[in-house]
Amino acid sequence: MQPSTSPTRFAYLGPEGTFAEAALSSAVDTGGGTRTPRPSVPATLAAVRSGDADAGLVPLENSVEGSVPATMDGLADGDPLIITREVFLPVAFTLAVRPGTTLDAVRSVASHPHALAQTGRWLETNLPGITPLPASSTAAAAAAVAAGEHDAAVCAAIAAERYGLEALADDIADHAGAVTRFVLVSRPGPLPAPTGNDKTSLVAVVGDRTGALLDLLREFAARGISLTRIESRPTRQRLGVYSFSLDCEGHIADRRVGEALAALHRVCEDVRFLGSYPRADGRQNCPVPAESADDAFAEAGDWLDRVRSGAV
Repeated sequence: MQPSTSPTRFAYLGPEGTFAEAALSSAVDTGGGTRTPRPSVPATLAAVRSGDADAGLVPLENSVEGSVPATMDGLADGDPLIITREVFLPVAFTLAVRPGTTLDAVRSVASHPHALAQTGRWLETNLPGITPLPASSTAAAAAAVAAGEHDAAVCAAIAAERYGLEALADDIADHAGAVTRFVLVSRPGPLPAPTGNDKTSLVAVVGDRTGALLDLLREFAARGISLTRIESRPTRQRLGVYSFSLDCEGHIADRRVGEALAALHRVCEDVRFLGSYPRADGRQNCPVPAESADDAFAEAGDWLDRVRSGAV
């Protein structure tokens, strides 16, 4: 168990100038603490697991390109980590080059695969015939351009400034208003207190038997719990065995959520709890049905106790 003190040593997907750094800066007061960029999502998570960092910030999903497999798999495997906070960051892309480079002189463009996918139409239209090159992050692409390895990078404005590049074009995303969801993770310890508008995340492994997914979903539906995300990932054990990564409304301290997770523990091959934390997407959880409220669970438990004792 990690100490309950607030984290002061943060790792994030680097290098400097990534959207992850911007998300960390927007969400966490790190005055007096340290921020250390890591070269990849696995390296960021490893820094937290080893104790080199108190907490790490990594991207989990994007509104255009969907989930980040490295984060999903990294949280599902290895020593447990707990999400303590989510951060939503609007994403705007710049085409950055070394000073003096013109658009017709650009022969290579690099960026993170998600960024390349989100700007693919613009790149095809304005730089026809160029094959975009993948990089570990948008900032790494900017650093490579500064080092002369590529002609241009699709990156955040903060990365262009950090590496002494200039913007040939701003806001080049194919879909305006894209948002990336980041999560702050730490080693298991005291959970954030319920706020009344929380999410709970987990990974459940189901077998290849008929109805396994239905059994999983039924435990939430029966208790009036709304799912906000569910995705399947191969467990890499054998074909036909999948894990489901999901977010649901509510906090594990809520009776309905706690009972649902306990039920999943019975019907699934494995369940990994990934945390309960305040919802940060600006939406409110669905109203809890009266029969699924904590008071209803408490009253039902009292009634059962009376029946078992012979009082009813």
